[in-house]
Amino acid sequence: MAKNLVIVESPAKVKTIKKFLGANYEVLASGGHVRDLPKSSMGVDVAHDFEPKYITIRGKGDTLAALRRQVKKADRIYLATDPDREGEAISWHLMEALKLPEDRTSRISFQEITKSAVRAAFKAPRAIDMDLVDAQQARRVLDRVVGYSISPLLWAKIKRGLSAGRVQSASLHMIAEREAQINAFTPEEYWTLTARLRAQGQKREILFHYVGEKDKKQEIREESVCEKIYQDVADAPFMLAQVRRSERVKKAPLPFTTSTLQQEASRSLGFSTSKTMRLAQELYEGVEIKGQGTIALISYLRTDSTRVSAEADEAVRAYIRAQYGDRYEGREITETGNRSRIQDAHEAIRPTNVALSPVKVKESLSRDLFRLYQLIWKRFVASRMAEAVYDTLSLRAESAGHAFTASGSSVRFEGFLSVYQEEEEEKAIPSAGLTEGAALECLELEKKQHFTQPPAHFTEATLVHEMEQSGIGRPSTYAPTISTLQTRHYILKEGKSLYITELGEAVDDVMTRAFPNVVDRDFTANMESRLDEVEDGRIAWKSVIREFYPELKKELETADRMIAEVEIHDEESDEICELCGRRMVYKYGPHGKFLACPGFPECRNTKPYYEKTGVACPQCGKEILIKKTMKGRRYYGCEGYPSCDFMSWQKPAGKNCPRCGSYLVESGDKYICSSEDCGYSVKKADLP
Repeated sequence: MAKNLVIVESPAKVKTIKKFLGANYEVLASGGHVRDLPKSSMGVDVAHDFEPKYITIRGKGDTLAALRRQVKKADRIYLATDPDREGEAISWHLMEALKLPEDRTSRISFQEITKSAVRAAFKAPRAIDMDLVDAQQARRVLDRVVGYSISPLLWAKIKRGLSAGRVQSASLHMIAEREAQINAFTPEEYWTLTARLRAQGQKREILFHYVGEKDKKQEIREESVCEKIYQDVADAPFMLAQVRRSERVKKAPLPFTTSTLQQEASRSLGFSTSKTMRLAQELYEGVEIKGQGTIALISYLRTDSTRVSAEADEAVRAYIRAQYGDRYEGREITETGNRSRIQDAHEAIRPTNVALSPVKVKESLSRDLFRLYQLIWKRFVASRMAEAVYDTLSLRAESAGHAFTASGSSVRFEGFLSVYQEEEEEKAIPSAGLTEGAALECLELEKKQHFTQPPAHFTEATLVHEMEQSGIGRPSTYAPTISTLQTRHYILKEGKSLYITELGEAVDDVMTRAFPNVVDRDFTANMESRLDEVEDGRIAWKSVIREFYPELKKELETADRMIAEVEIHDEESDEICELCGRRMVYKYGPHGKFLACPGFPECRNTKPYYEKTGVACPQCGKEILIKKTMKGRRYYGCEGYPSCDFMSWQKPAGKNCPRCGSYLVESGDKYICSSEDCGYSVKKADLP
C-alpha cells in the first residue's frame, strides 16, 4: 500500500487531521520553523544583494532526522502548513532542509481543519507559492537588517540588550506620541443644564438637555452664561415644541477578522491580544469534544478578510431559518474594508460547524475557551441575520427662548440582536400623551460643571485598531508586537491601559532623532504595501530591500558620527557608594534608571534612582522626587515617604491655585489645578 507523509507545524494538529485520513497516511509535526537566520549575527549578506544565510534552528536536528526517515519511506509528501505567508515559508524551508524531491512533494492548504476541507485540499495539491515565500523573506530580512543595524546604537546610548524592530518602533512611537498629547493636555471648562420635565397627566418623567437658543445651538463654556440661562427658565413655563417619531435600522456586524476579534475580546472579555490569539489557536487546531473526538472549532485565525465561503454562508442561513424563522435571515452581505487590499484568500474567523452551538460544547471547554468560542459563534451567526429595527422618538421643549431636547428608542424587531449585542442600547422614552404644543411641568433644573478630558491612554484593543487603521503590521504581527514591547519593558500595562516606561521613552527618543523613517507610521505602512506587492508577484522581494537600505545606511552613518563625537561613559551621580566610597553611576535596567557602583564586580551595590524636581511637597514641604510604580510607570512622590504619602501623576508646579488653594500641576505650557472640581488653568508665562 502506498505511503503518504503529511507534515504540519503543530503537534496539536496531528491528532485532528489524522482522523480524516486513511491508514496509508502518516501525519507528523515540524514544530514550526526548522530554519531561520542565525541569532549570533545579522545573517544577511548586504554586500551580495542581501542574500539571507539560513541555518537549522538549534534543537530541530532530531525533528529533521525523524522527518527524513519518514520521507525515505513515503511515496508522496504533502506539506500542510498554515495558509499564509508564514505557513508557506515553513513549507519552503522544510523542502530545502529535507531536500524533498519536487516530483513527489505537494503543498496543500485549508482554511479550517474539517473533514471536507482537508479532503478537498488533497484533491487540489499545488507547488509552493514562491511569491508568498518571498513576501515572508522580505519581511524577515527587512526586520533583521533594521534590528541588527540599529540595536548597537541603543546599546551604546542606553544599555546592552535592547532591540529595535521595524513595526515595533513605529508602534512604540505611537504610544509615545499619545503620552505626550496626554501630558500636554489642558482641560477646558464647560457646563450642562438639564431639566426634568413631565407632561400633564403623565407619571413618567423625561430628562431634557439644553442645546441652545430657540434658533441656534450653543455650548455653555462659562458659569455666568449657565447661570443666566438658569434664571431665564427657572420660573418660565415649558412647552413641548416638537415631537418627531421615526424608524432607525441597525445593520448586523461583519464576522470577525483578527483585529476585530482582538478588540472585541479585550472589550467584552478582558483578554489581552496574546491570550486571545493563544486561545483561538487552540480552537483552530482542535479540542477534544466529549463523544466526538478532537474537533477544530473555528477557521483560520490570522486574517483581515470578512469573506465567508458559499458553503459556510448557506449552512448558517439554514441554521437561522430553522432556529429563528425566515424573517430573521439577513440579506446578502457586501464586504467592506478600510484598506485598499484585503487578503481574500482567507476567510473571516468563523465556527467550522455552526450546528455546534456554544451550549453543545461547553462541558468540553475551559471557561476562557468557551467564552471566546461563544463570542466567535455569536458574531458569525449575527452577521447573517436581519437588521434590527428601532422606533425612535425625538422631543424638543422650549422655555423663555431656550431649547432642550430628549431622545430615546425602543426595539421594534430584534433581528441580529437576538443573538449578539455589542453595546448597551439607548433607553426608550414614554411617548403616550405627548403632543406638540402641550405644557410641561418642570420638576427639577440642574446645572453642572464639567471639564474636557485628555485623550485616553491606548489599551491593547485601541492600539491594535490604530495599527490596523495606519496600515502598520498585519494580522499575524499585532499581538507579537505588543508582547515584545511589554517584554522589553518599553511599555507597561496597568488595568487595561498601556503606558510608556522611562526606558521606552529613552529608546523612542534615540529612534526618533536618529531613524525618523523607521518610527514614521506612513513610511512603515508603505513598506507593508510593498510587501503585499511582493505577495502578488508584482515586484521582486529584494527590490524592496534595495529601496529601503540606502536611506537606512545614511541614517546609520549619521548616527555613527553622533556616537563617535561623544564618547559614551557611564554618567556619574552625586551619590557616594556607602560600601566602597566610589561615586555611583547611572545605569538602565528593565524599569529605567538606577544607581550602581562602578566598582562592579568587586562591589555590587545598587540603589533606586529618584530624580529630584526642585519642587516642595504641598503636604510637608520636603522635596518632590520622580518615582516609579512596581510596573515602571512614572509618578511624583514625596522624599519623606512613608511619613508623607503625597503622590501625583503630573508634576507639581510648586504653586497654589489662586481660585481654590489646591496645588497646581504642569500640563504642556500651562499650569492647571489638581482639583477636578476647580478647573483653573493659566499659561506658565502669565503666572509669576
